[in-house]
Amino acid sequence: MADAAHVLLPARAVCARIAALMQALARADRQPDAAPGYLAALAAHFRWPGKPLPVAALLREHAAGDAAGASWLCADPAYVQPDINGARMLACGTLDLGGDEAEALARELKPVFGDSGALLETTTPARWHLRLPAGAALPAFATPEDVLGADLFEHLPQGPEGRRWRQLFNEAQVILHQHPVNVARRARGALPANSLWFWGGGALPAWVKSVLTLVASDDGVARALAARAGIGSEPPHPDLLARPRDGAALIDLERVAPDALARVWLPALLDALARGRVSELRFAFASGERFRLARWHRLRFWRRARASAS
Repeated sequence: MADAAHVLLPARAVCARIAALMQALARADRQPDAAPGYLAALAAHFRWPGKPLPVAALLREHAAGDAAGASWLCADPAYVQPDINGARMLACGTLDLGGDEAEALARELKPVFGDSGALLETTTPARWHLRLPAGAALPAFATPEDVLGADLFEHLPQGPEGRRWRQLFNEAQVILHQHPVNVARRARGALPANSLWFWGGGALPAWVKSVLTLVASDDGVARALAARAGIGSEPPHPDLLARPRDGAALIDLERVAPDALARVWLPALLDALARGRVSELRFAFASGERFRLARWHRLRFWRRARASAS
């Protein structure tokens, strides 16, 4: 029997010019707002023991299957640009490093982390991890989505518990700044991997549970969560809405361009709702707004798009 489709969308402001979406939301039920951010919207569909979401351990387990018995921390290659007021992180985990480049950069960094009791693992060229002793105490780290474009130094871990990580952050920057890999990348117009960003720490959860039966996403964290919960996952494609399916699905469109949302995805979603292939659409914007659209809501013809702003 058809169940709900939970749809993750970009921030509300990004979607505001999609007239058909605004009209659909005008007829929908506004739900209580949730915490903003992609990870918050994603994590709302899963349960696991403890908090916060141990992103690093989940990603490592999904990629290598060896995360048990240790604590993990993401140490993703990033590009930091100095400015008059400090520095801003403009890219993290999206630098298109080659495998040889990643290994050459990491080779110089491994002794620094080793002396601090951590093993640096280049899980993929874009996703690096630190393996730490089980039960290692970690301070709170900001996620890349919270830091991108912002004043970098306001988001470094604070207090005595963060001092070690601030030192490692600075040492890594010194090593990476004039590394031959980055010199070559700058010479050909590519962004240098001149920093690392620590985040997502924790141990692999013993279990992850969800009411979902499908996760349609290109995001590594979403697919790692699905795998740990024993749920099937695949890239998002409108054809999945035409297939017979039991149970709730999560459709991750957070990185889909507004034009594709308007031309491809919204018509497919509304058609699936009209034909009864899904019982309702639950929209979650990365900016925190939530809406529930049921099939019978189309009868609310008196509601105009302006009402969706309420």
